[in-house]
Amino acid sequence: MSRRRRVVAAVLLVGALVACAERPPSGEVTLVFKHARILGPADPIPRLLREFEAAHPGVRVRSEALPWTSDEQHQFYVVNLEGRRPGFDVLMLDVIWVPEFARAGWLNDLSDRVGDAERAAFFPSAMTAAAWDGRVWALPWNMNVGLLYYRADLLAKHGLRPPETYEELVDQVRRIRLAERDPALDGYLWQGKQYEGLVVNVLEAFWANGTRLLGEDGTILPEPARAADALRFLRGLIEANVSPAWTTAADEELTRRAFGDGHAIFLRNWPYAMELFEAPGSAVRGKVAFTSLPGRARGAAGAGSTGGAHLAVSRRSRHPALAVALARHLTSQPAQRAIALGAALSPTRRDLYHDPELVRAHPGMPRLDGLMLMGRPRPVTPAYLLVSSTVQPEFSAALVGVKSPERAIADARARLGYFLEAIR
Repeated sequence: MSRRRRVVAAVLLVGALVACAERPPSGEVTLVFKHARILGPADPIPRLLREFEAAHPGVRVRSEALPWTSDEQHQFYVVNLEGRRPGFDVLMLDVIWVPEFARAGWLNDLSDRVGDAERAAFFPSAMTAAAWDGRVWALPWNMNVGLLYYRADLLAKHGLRPPETYEELVDQVRRIRLAERDPALDGYLWQGKQYEGLVVNVLEAFWANGTRLLGEDGTILPEPARAADALRFLRGLIEANVSPAWTTAADEELTRRAFGDGHAIFLRNWPYAMELFEAPGSAVRGKVAFTSLPGRARGAAGAGSTGGAHLAVSRRSRHPALAVALARHLTSQPAQRAIALGAALSPTRRDLYHDPELVRAHPGMPRLDGLMLMGRPRPVTPAYLLVSSTVQPEFSAALVGVKSPERAIADARARLGYFLEAIR
């Protein structure tokens, strides 16, 4: 055999081996679904994947867990998607990552596959976070919204209704603590540690004060006086001891545990906390209710930030049509019902908040529907992680008293302007 024929034969042999490696011996197609670990009384994902396989003969779905933290998950995706390996087909994404991954060319465009009727079934804020540049890049899977938890027993005892403004909240904290005379009872707990949770809390303070981080035209902190006033109010909560001094080191779980132990009147947190407050043995079982986050007396109505996870299809998938079918199956009404029952994750489909089976298991679902509808997404931009990491130290500096609110807002505007201009 000539040298050229030997080379051609070798290439053909390698190609055959690769083809065999990509296709299981049985001839099945394998889809890989990457997602975070599902917590809750019963993980419904294995059953949902087996149902998809039964409806698609010859298709096998392999479920692979992502690293534990959000930062590790993001790093895993960036490394693997930049490497242009097919690796996985359906990706679970934090809602704030969708524009970044779409602009990078890592996701399949789903616009032509998701019609108006299907889009209308999801909460508007969830669909907003699934789109970028006028196109749809993911399907909403589960969602969160910022809530105000309160000790319903204490408010009822003192003849009070849930506060509609932060000014009312502050007044109620003072009245209840004065009457209760309990030095261990904190007023209002929220997340002030320097991390993404701080940005969420500050955004909610901005919205309550009638302003935002990024204007619709991309303007950075378009109303600096209102933004500074919101930071000043948050800092004032700590200075006045309405919120404890450790607020600047607090995240969701630290505040949730303190409230759940009966040591606070109000708490800002996500829907998952209610399940824990009502668990057997909880110190506040039967004593807690939730409502919308307050507004400001001369600002705007309160609104909680939305969060959660979307399902997208990798542009490297060898089987994009099947991958889209899998994402649609997992975000369907029956699948989201099963996930809400088994994993206590809130659905993105509005009609499920009035589903009899779900309401029996979670009586607060109808109330949560209205609060989800009022929720607002964080800025939908491919540069969101850069935006967040840039403003975090500035917001934190204002809360701990290192910078004045005005200086923190001015520095945040300058730094953001520089970085966003550099990446354009």
